[in-house]
Amino acid sequence: MSTAPVLLELRSVGKHFGGLYALQGLDLHVNEGEIVSVIGPNGAGKSTMFNVVTGLYEPDEGEIVFRGEVLAGLAPNQITKLGIARTFQNVHLFPNMTVLENAMVGQHCRTRAGVFGAVVKPPRQRREEEQIRLKAKECLEFFGTRLAGYRQEQPAFVLSYANRRRLEMARAMSTDPVLILLDEPTAGMNPRETLELRDNIVRMRDERGLTVLVIEHDMRVVKGVSDRVIALDYGRKIAEGTYDEVANDAQVIEAYLGTKAAG
Repeated sequence: MSTAPVLLELRSVGKHFGGLYALQGLDLHVNEGEIVSVIGPNGAGKSTMFNVVTGLYEPDEGEIVFRGEVLAGLAPNQITKLGIARTFQNVHLFPNMTVLENAMVGQHCRTRAGVFGAVVKPPRQRREEEQIRLKAKECLEFFGTRLAGYRQEQPAFVLSYANRRRLEMARAMSTDPVLILLDEPTAGMNPRETLELRDNIVRMRDERGLTVLVIEHDMRVVKGVSDRVIALDYGRKIAEGTYDEVANDAQVIEAYLGTKAAG
């Protein structure tokens, strides 16, 4: 049992769209320094859970608490500033901006210059821009040669699919998060790319001190990164524990296969 403080907590969270409940009485917590994987079949409410945590949706019931602060009513940019960053199931980049510029966008929530500073560019503004550039480069170089060197001056649209996903992760890291939410980060990757990204997720925690909450379908990744696994189905938590405990849980097997486990 982890003795680390609770960083994020969902308390009886519900979210519905008309008569359809995407989340129902969801209780979930993430401790500081953990890598927690969320699994479940399509439509289980995993991405909806990310959306209510990051302020894209307002929960209809319950509350979400991050570092002791209730997130209800906060805008996505305010939640980002508190220290929560995320990626999306479908890659969201600025395709005509360079790789470096995309990563620099992540620092926007931390900048202090207003309209005057952006136009006049006094020395303080120029220093801030240089700091933003250096921070963005540092986050890109976390992924090694994949996003380093000449690639940083290329427009994002020329990147391979796998590198676009890496760039979105680098941009999230550049917001200076405490907690990073990764929505199916290995989707569409080949086996070699998947294993490389699996190692990147572990390094985010071990080298950069991030807490990670990840939605993932590839069980090799889930097994390789997770301190704890949470399974959802129809917006409810149906299992929680180690990878082996959850992978062998009868309700989880039934949710994925549609049949009851033998025995």
